[in-house]
Amino acid sequence: MPFTDNYRDLSNSEGYQFEFHCERCGNGYRSAYVRDKVEMGRGLLRSVGSLFGGAAENLSRSVEQWRYDRATNSPAKDRALTDAVAEVSPQFRQCRGCGQWMCAAMCWNDDIGQCLSCSPAVAEEMSRAQASAQREQIWDKARNTDWTENLDLGTRTKVECPSCKAKVDGGKFCSSCGGQLAIEVRCGGCGSTTNRPGAVFCSDCGKQL
Repeated sequence: MPFTDNYRDLSNSEGYQFEFHCERCGNGYRSAYVRDKVEMGRGLLRSVGSLFGGAAENLSRSVEQWRYDRATNSPAKDRALTDAVAEVSPQFRQCRGCGQWMCAAMCWNDDIGQCLSCSPAVAEEMSRAQASAQREQIWDKARNTDWTENLDLGTRTKVECPSCKAKVDGGKFCSSCGGQLAIEVRCGGCGSTTNRPGAVFCSDCGKQL
């Protein structure tokens, strides 16, 4: 039977419906919802059973057991699935290369008679190859370009202004307040300039700053 691994059962207690999906792109088609005429008649029996009790109520319970059996398998569901397959079959093709079911609208190569996974369209494959090569060439050019030529790597980069605490992207002065980013804190004792702004004592000689 076709479509044994790419359909979903959407049937409920009132009728039957199935959803079939393409195994390449995932697009789907739903069969028309078909009401179960037998279930409609049994619904009347359930109503009678709830009103009169006794034998009619037992009949109603039998109907409920039938509904449980119907949810898993029944000749009526088999017929409904067969009809649904016939309804959606024109929308699908089975590839002889991979055996999967593909939608005819998006994933089928009519020129070759296979799916686009097994036999990609020439123009689409060329476009993907060109885009991939272009991406690789961009990365190669970026790697071969010196992006540090004008950078001062000898000065520790600041990402926060020590004066106004604004976020900065480097440089010597804050773009928000104009304050100097690399504030020099010189020790009056040893002359060290390695102390951070706000330090109370020199980290080299211990003298109060």
